[in-house]
Amino acid sequence: MRYRSLGRTGIKVSPYALGAMMFGALGNPDHDDCVRIIHRALDAGINLVDTADRYAHGESEEIVGRALKGRRADVVLATKARSPMSDEPNHQGASRRWLVRALEDSLRRLDTDYVDVYQIHRPDPDTDIEETLAALTDLQRAGKIRTFGTSALPASDIVRAHWVAERRGLARPRTEQPVYSILNRGIECEVLPVAQEFGMGTLVWSPLGGGLLTGRYRKGRAAATHRSRYGFRHLADDRRLDVVEQLIPLAEEAGLPLTHLAMGFVLAHPGVTSALLGPRTMEHLEDLLAGVDVALTDDVLDRIDAIVPPGTDTGTLDMAYQPPALQRPELRRRPSGERAAA
Repeated sequence: MRYRSLGRTGIKVSPYALGAMMFGALGNPDHDDCVRIIHRALDAGINLVDTADRYAHGESEEIVGRALKGRRADVVLATKARSPMSDEPNHQGASRRWLVRALEDSLRRLDTDYVDVYQIHRPDPDTDIEETLAALTDLQRAGKIRTFGTSALPASDIVRAHWVAERRGLARPRTEQPVYSILNRGIECEVLPVAQEFGMGTLVWSPLGGGLLTGRYRKGRAAATHRSRYGFRHLADDRRLDVVEQLIPLAEEAGLPLTHLAMGFVLAHPGVTSALLGPRTMEHLEDLLAGVDVALTDDVLDRIDAIVPPGTDTGTLDMAYQPPALQRPELRRRPSGERAAA
């Protein structure tokens, strides 16, 4: 495993990172099996484990904490907060009030005194970025987090966060966790270049396109239309399935499983630090580990570019962040009485 610098933090991380979203009720409810998967990843050289308080409502963090007993000092541990953790309106968001509480809860579940990378799981339009940065800066100075970052933050908000941090003398976000795969290349336009400009490490999620780049979902087959056990609509998106059908023969010509082609693609970008694996079973993990040394040729990358042009998204993941301006019609439509041209 060849380790990479996590931006300019000085922390070295493996190009494959272990995502723990599937550990617990959401994916694999067998805690012993999940611990074995985590140990196998660590034994293979993966040194970054990423989870979140929201995953299985804290169960994932508890499993990770159990698995890291005796190995914590050698692991770069990342978790996230922001998503609702109860019906209480203040048990969510990126306010100081919630982040301090959420971190204490995460530390307890993880059975550790500190988190290496603490991330804001999604943007919080209701909270001033200065409020969030000030809280994170204090948590860092208290030694409860080593560094912090963001997830799914638009490029303009990344710039704003760094501007506010500089003006107010606050710590800056050092990592970003965006979605990135052959099917979702939108971050190549601005997010990755901006992250590189500010020296941020990037931990990209869903490199397998939300499951489509495993090859298990094919156009015209039953597996592609039942939306999987989790109800994801993107698995039945004809635009995405059309791309998969073009990638499968390309992978075969390159002598690679589709999963290895997908992982090799995201790790080829100079702005990507690590790609998060999200295995549910040991079999899934072993398949991905077998491709850790895959390096795609320029010819293969050029052919991928011809199928999915750089900077473009083929459909949208169901779990991808959608800003309020896209979710709320009133933010993108003038009142009906004002729509007529003057």
